[in-house]
Amino acid sequence: MSRRRNMILVATVIAFTAGPASAAQTDAPKPAKESRVKAETVAKGLASPWGLQFLPDGRMLVTEKPGRLRIVTRDGKVGAAISGVPKVFATGQGGLLDVLLATDFGPRGGDIYLSFSEPREDGAAATAVARARLTLDDTGGGTLSGLETIFQQQPAVAKSGNHFGSRLVWAPDRSLFVTTGDRGSARSEVQKPDTTIGKVLNLKPDGSPAHSQPAQPGWDPKIWSLGHRNIQGAALDPATGELWTVEHGARGGDELNLTKRGKNYGWPIITYSNEYFGGAIGEGTSRPGIEQPVYYWVPSIATSGLAIYSGDLFPEWKGNIFVGGLKGAQLSRLVLKNGEVVAEETLLRDLDQRIRDVRQGPDGALWLLTDDPRDGQIVRLSPAS
Repeated sequence: MSRRRNMILVATVIAFTAGPASAAQTDAPKPAKESRVKAETVAKGLASPWGLQFLPDGRMLVTEKPGRLRIVTRDGKVGAAISGVPKVFATGQGGLLDVLLATDFGPRGGDIYLSFSEPREDGAAATAVARARLTLDDTGGGTLSGLETIFQQQPAVAKSGNHFGSRLVWAPDRSLFVTTGDRGSARSEVQKPDTTIGKVLNLKPDGSPAHSQPAQPGWDPKIWSLGHRNIQGAALDPATGELWTVEHGARGGDELNLTKRGKNYGWPIITYSNEYFGGAIGEGTSRPGIEQPVYYWVPSIATSGLAIYSGDLFPEWKGNIFVGGLKGAQLSRLVLKNGEVVAEETLLRDLDQRIRDVRQGPDGALWLLTDDPRDGQIVRLSPAS
């Protein structure tokens, strides 16, 4: 594809700890100084792109939800679909989802990890993670081989194409974080400590539990945290090594969480959401021993990709959290101080695109995937001149 640029200037679980969690925050004020950025469309014509990773040479590895994996060059050329990806349940929110390079991925290739909605028996589906070897060739393409599924969410859920999660993040100890959703119709499984519905998981690269002992008595040892509705954004803070996540609420109540091992984040017991057909969800917005979100959105922006900025291209953004909005068709910039959100800036409303993924590139720019089934785009954000 020839490069086309579009530049836009935009201004059953017991409470585990004593005492109530700290109060959540919402509706932070705007920052004193607005950001001025240039939004540059680098590639177009992707089919519901979902996950993006940078290869060592600066090219991008991109998943498309219908079940395709592609290499995209820095000048916007979209390569042919790479064969060998797992079969996916491409229904509703399901399909080929996130992609992650192994920590030792080299210039000629290496292992990659793919999260996807896996078709199961009798029309059921569940989140899964597979590992395969990607070998890069001299023609700008690559081949995938040795596919092995290392994680399968249990139980599978029939007649639902909703809430699969699913982001993949390396922990500082080179274990793997995997986020899952409640599958829409399986809320009753989220608070159960022996299922992988509505959880953050912590695995070794081969899919076995990263810890020999469970995070809490009776928990499946793979579970890092529980009480999550549908986490589609996750990132490690490069300064602290801590895991941050964003998850969808229902009508209102999208959450930003500092996601710690052994903690319960409440869904569906406490929530800032309402049912789509009306009425509150759960027993209220707080309960002793259940974590409060660091920040939440009412109404929902439908949070997706998440990145924590550490580059030099935007010095004023260092340590800021960036959250893509699907329904909101926006990028939220959150300014933190002492662990609290002190300002929120809404960017890219003029782009009028659903933001699916957010990544910091090796050039210090922010790179975004926009969510469209026929014309998904890769967009690069750099300072406006």
